[in-house]
Amino acid sequence: MTRYQTIASLFKTTASLLAFATAAIALQTTPGLAFSSEAQQMCSGDAMRLCSSEIPDIPRIRACMVQKKAQVSPGCRAVMDREAAAATTSRKREATAQ
Repeated sequence: MTRYQTIASLFKTTASLLAFATAAIALQTTPGLAFSSEAQQMCSGDAMRLCSSEIPDIPRIRACMVQKKAQVSPGCRAVMDREAAAATTSRKREATAQ
């Protein structure tokens, strides 16, 4: 296999893993684990850079991203903060309703 073929194969594998992880994240329905399309767009690069070893395990990717939050891009961090606040508000509403 030539160097070009090896690089192309690695790129395809990485792209496939990213696509799988993005699809799996999109299918999550639990508010604490769900990611919006904005989060997927803003955080996919950070997830690949910081937590690629956790792909395709969605809960481990999420835990890794939270653990490495100080290292994520400002856009991703803003989305993570907004979604965490929304999940907290949702849990409070559910607790109050019961």
